[in-house]
Amino acid sequence: MTSAPPTSPPPALTSRERVQRAFACEPVDRPPVWFMRQAGRYLPEYREVRAKVSFEALCRNPELACEVTLQPLRRFPLDIAIVFSDILTVPEAMGLEVVFDTGHGPELSPVVRTHDDVRRLRHPDVAETLAVVPETLRLFREARPEIPIFGFAGAPFTLFCYMVEGRGGKDWRNAKQLLWNEPALASALLDRIADTVGDYLQLQIDSGAEAVQLFDTWAGVLSIDDFRRFALPAAQRALSRVKGAPRLYFMRDASAVLHELPALGADAFALDWCVDVAHARKVLGDRPVQGNLDPLALFAPEAVIREKVRAIIDAAGPRGHIFNLGHGVVPETPIAGVEAMIDEVRRVRGGAA
Repeated sequence: MTSAPPTSPPPALTSRERVQRAFACEPVDRPPVWFMRQAGRYLPEYREVRAKVSFEALCRNPELACEVTLQPLRRFPLDIAIVFSDILTVPEAMGLEVVFDTGHGPELSPVVRTHDDVRRLRHPDVAETLAVVPETLRLFREARPEIPIFGFAGAPFTLFCYMVEGRGGKDWRNAKQLLWNEPALASALLDRIADTVGDYLQLQIDSGAEAVQLFDTWAGVLSIDDFRRFALPAAQRALSRVKGAPRLYFMRDASAVLHELPALGADAFALDWCVDVAHARKVLGDRPVQGNLDPLALFAPEAVIREKVRAIIDAAGPRGHIFNLGHGVVPETPIAGVEAMIDEVRRVRGGAA
């Protein structure tokens, strides 16, 4: 009786195949990997570009935006690109002035706090007013057609916070006061933002983005009731206008409202680092998840980084997981930490067939 010939391991997938299978919760050879703010100030080549141009100029120039989108892919073997832009391009398209290089974070004017303020907002033709990102996507696809690229936008509630406050914040007092003192006005503003955000995400898909991510960085400051009343329906409204590619929803500080997230209508969920991945998978059902290494773990010793990466992958399971940080990489992050994280993800061997 002859023994069966040894079986060879399944062939490695391409980045696009790996991403598509992850979104479909199908077996992969390893999780696809990218990370939020992967084009940014931790890269010396990005700092060289920024030394020559302002952040506004960088966001408004498709050639430069494409260049910095490409930079992390030249340095690291990543599976996914994220188009370079900023979430505050949407308020700008709606008629606000946005100034980035203030030394104190972005500033928006005029603030939006009254019915007249909301009526003055534009519902822009996004193809005209937000044309930089579609052109950036086109240039990227010409340069690196083998790498999937994701688009993104700020979620309605997060943009609401900036538009009401006029700047960044910690407690978002004015934004919360508007929710409680003028709930109808707040909902009207959130609806206006949601329609523009949804149209913008759809424009990015139509321009070649293979998935889009909605960033709800500040929805975690809300109580469960306020999240359910304001942030959730606004995100639902935005996502309902989007079709043709997977839609990711990212919320920072999401643990308290995990059970609410399936109602959003997103196709996948990006998790911050305080969420237990295994628990999230039970709550979210069969939806894919993304995440969720603490960005500051990249400052840890290499062995610790590798241990944490492996623990996340083990907890997430072999299907429906895209590896990422639990929030954006911070500017001072050592390159060696990023390299260790990516290398450990790439060491994983799964069961792709």
